[in-house]
Amino acid sequence: MIKILFVCYGNICRSPMAEYVMKDMVEKRGLSDCFYIDSAATSTEEIGNRVHRGTREKLQKMGIYCGDHRARQMTWADYGEYDYLIGMDTGNIRSMQRIAGKDPKKKICRLLDFGKAPRDIADPWYTGNFDETYEDVKEGCGAFLAYMEEKGLF
Repeated sequence: MIKILFVCYGNICRSPMAEYVMKDMVEKRGLSDCFYIDSAATSTEEIGNRVHRGTREKLQKMGIYCGDHRARQMTWADYGEYDYLIGMDTGNIRSMQRIAGKDPKKKICRLLDFGKAPRDIADPWYTGNFDETYEDVKEGCGAFLAYMEEKGLF
């Protein structure tokens, strides 16, 4: 089983969006049994809070259910538990490496580093643009699945 942890600053916008988009993609491919997918924050600011309304609305519009997800913070133990720890932007990566105590196994990466145009995913908390964030997340999740398939990981 491949274990993936998506990470953003608060775990209420981008990382839960990536979690549920990826869950939807693997389910539609009949691969749910091959993956364990979760999300977390680098900060403590939103711990226990539900997914942001804008993310919930965008996912609902796309036919993707996001359950009763509650924000949690990434821990040092997550580094050992997950195969991939995927951040949404460069700042997340720095914070994830700090929490994990570096990245000796090269598990930490940005989601859009798997795509054709590596870049940060803008935070809709600040931009208000959940549509753009969704398109970037969808692109990144699709590229990540393609990468794993090329490597023969599932």
